[in-house]
Amino acid sequence: ENLEPVVNQWANRPLNTMYYPYIFADAMYIKVREHHRVVSKAVYIATAINKDNNREILGLKVDHAESYEAWQRFFQYLQSRGLQSPKLVISDAHKGLKKAIGTEFVGTTWQRCTVHFKRNIFKQLPKKDIDEVKAGLKAIFNVVKIEDARKLKDAFLEKFGDNPKLENAINTLEDGFEDAIQYLNEPTKYHQHIRSTNSLERLNQEVRRRERVIRIFPNTQSAFRLIGAVLIDYADGLANKNVLANRKG
Repeated sequence: ENLEPVVNQWANRPLNTMYYPYIFADAMYIKVREHHRVVSKAVYIATAINKDNNREILGLKVDHAESYEAWQRFFQYLQSRGLQSPKLVISDAHKGLKKAIGTEFVGTTWQRCTVHFKRNIFKQLPKKDIDEVKAGLKAIFNVVKIEDARKLKDAFLEKFGDNPKLENAINTLEDGFEDAIQYLNEPTKYHQHIRSTNSLERLNQEVRRRERVIRIFPNTQSAFRLIGAVLIDYADGLANKNVLANRKG
């Protein structure tokens, strides 16, 4: 119970003292007791890279199932604390999340996580004789200029486009390609950090590791309290890393 004011203060701190050009968003599910039943709840978490190239955790919210309305509420909560529209929001391809980004953040571009995107393409590939195909797909994203990514994609389609076994994979590539290369419009020093949601997924794993001990939260507030405490600890670790990195720099 003593954690509650600490977590609340952290979760409602102002976000208008710093500009965050790159924001990462994801949701994970937990089990909570509610009205004598065990139900699933979605935990929404946002992290960011600030203008000083340091990583921060912006906030969390426990809500119902992942949806456009719930993502909208989460983004509005961040905005109520002073968050400005970022350059990019990096996430997976959840339709409600994409729609909420477009609704709530004027002028913001959506960056589709390249790790999730490539995984989706690879799932569509046949099982045999695809080493060359995989290498061609990976090469598209191992560039520093957006024009080079487009050229490599066109070359890939020229080479493999007539193969009927690759039709589904190629359709997936074409449908999501532009959303997955938007990070290439940003300075090269940021590319490895903003092309995927890997950093946020590592944070989610840390939350999950602590959450597994409890398994079922007695109520939503206790979930918010514990997850908030985990995020505060993680944020303190990030802050210490940032200080050390800045000193070395």
